[in-house]
Amino acid sequence: MADLIYETCKAYLVRQGYFLMLLWVFITTVILVYYKALVGFPWGKVAIIVVFSLLGMGGSYAVAWFGIRVNTFANSRTAYASLRGKLYQVHRIPLRAGMSIGMVLISLELLMMLVILTFLPLDIAGQCFIGFAIGESLGASALRIAGGIFTKIADIGSDLMKIVFKIDEDDPRNPGVIADCTGDNAGDSVGPSADGFETYGVTGVALVTFILLAVPNSNPTLQALLLIWIFVVRAAMILAAAAAYALNSAWVKAKWGEAERMNFETPLSTLVWLTSAVCIAAVFAITWFVLGGISSDVIHTSSLWIKLAGIVTCGTVAGAVIPELVKVFTSTKSRHVRETVKSSREGGSSLNILSGLVAGNFSAYWLGITVVALMGGAYLLSLGIDGTDMKAPAVFAFGLVAFGFLGMGPVTIAVDSYGPVTDNAQSVYELSRIESVPNVDEDVRADLGVDPQWAQAKFMLEDNDGAGNTFKATAKPVLIGTAVVGATTMIFSIIIRPHRGADRRAGEPVGAARSVPAGFGNWGSGDLLVLRGFDSGGDHGR
Repeated sequence: MADLIYETCKAYLVRQGYFLMLLWVFITTVILVYYKALVGFPWGKVAIIVVFSLLGMGGSYAVAWFGIRVNTFANSRTAYASLRGKLYQVHRIPLRAGMSIGMVLISLELLMMLVILTFLPLDIAGQCFIGFAIGESLGASALRIAGGIFTKIADIGSDLMKIVFKIDEDDPRNPGVIADCTGDNAGDSVGPSADGFETYGVTGVALVTFILLAVPNSNPTLQALLLIWIFVVRAAMILAAAAAYALNSAWVKAKWGEAERMNFETPLSTLVWLTSAVCIAAVFAITWFVLGGISSDVIHTSSLWIKLAGIVTCGTVAGAVIPELVKVFTSTKSRHVRETVKSSREGGSSLNILSGLVAGNFSAYWLGITVVALMGGAYLLSLGIDGTDMKAPAVFAFGLVAFGFLGMGPVTIAVDSYGPVTDNAQSVYELSRIESVPNVDEDVRADLGVDPQWAQAKFMLEDNDGAGNTFKATAKPVLIGTAVVGATTMIFSIIIRPHRGADRRAGEPVGAARSVPAGFGNWGSGDLLVLRGFDSGGDHGR
């Protein structure tokens, strides 16, 4: 059954690949018109942007395919492991699959950005980043939106068959079940994986761009140190997430290795909080190491490293607090969930919808208040950054909040991917009708060394599915919030570009390339946005 689901997923991804290539043709046309006809880039630079847009889109697509392949393997393995009647493997397999997706996603993104900075000619690095960001945004938007729509249509279609023909949700006679299982992967594995890849990359490009434009060219040392700090912290956070996962796995095995009952949400919650704590410690240590010993000749802001580490911490704390807030409204033990069930029993569909809307509005309110509060804290910390070190430090702080969100990237993706694996594991178990296979008890006993625990297996898969659905909802606000906050930094980077022309030398043409520190390439006219004919002098230019 898992192979059948994967073959359907593969057909979906192949179709999506054709659609992405068609979409890329249109985007390439826009790139050619803008950068060649309007900006006036030479053909070589335009070709670089086009090639890297394809690489960025290919990265999103490759990560999505990897995620769906790993998850479809984990589906059947989780279902089969449940026959032991023990909880640990039923929890470990989905989380391990999600962690592998998260580590590959973040590591591939970081590797591609480092390749651009390290191995490509310095005078084209800016164009490479632009094309890469365009491509991964293109891939993520299509995969996220299409996957979300696909899974809802398939889910509703399967439910309608269940209601009309009075058959179980995962009954093999229900022709919508395989599409529903494929949709779970398409909407909750492909979409978040591609979205996470894009968000991580675009936020990095926004921060790099902002550093190069907001930090004065007269202080190349600070520019270089901040760029080094960004990438070292990113690498350290990946290692911190891996260490937290290993520690949490050891604790879960020691406590529940032979248990038959546990709350599946508990180890996922401890993993999120442990990762947050380890990442915060790593951020402060790395920031002190890179920026702690800089002389006052380079930095005019006292204790800059503490301020920057504190701002990143605001985002990391948000990545841990948001799942807790989501659990209040979506957990299987949530009062809001019980109220919705009660509304369904006593008031029918209309009261059910109203109850769900109330819970959804409350959750959106508290999530929004939390993000605004932490961004407000980051803004207050940014007020201590001297304006001679950086223009608009508050904008940089918002970008670092998004950066802190993504510090827990592997774990965020892991708990998000946990949902589709547990959901499909239950479906695979029911669809396989394994209990009716001749001599299955003897075969399982010979393979696992224990008698199959059929009733316990069903209970564990159902309970684990509830935890998966809860944490599947936790990653969405994190990824969406990061994308919005990171985009804010990118937009203000574009705004700063014409502002820097306000102090151009007399007689210098509008949009002329300005000198930048050696080693960072020629971030001249058109590398981000050029407003041809824009009078950059005087108040109008400002």
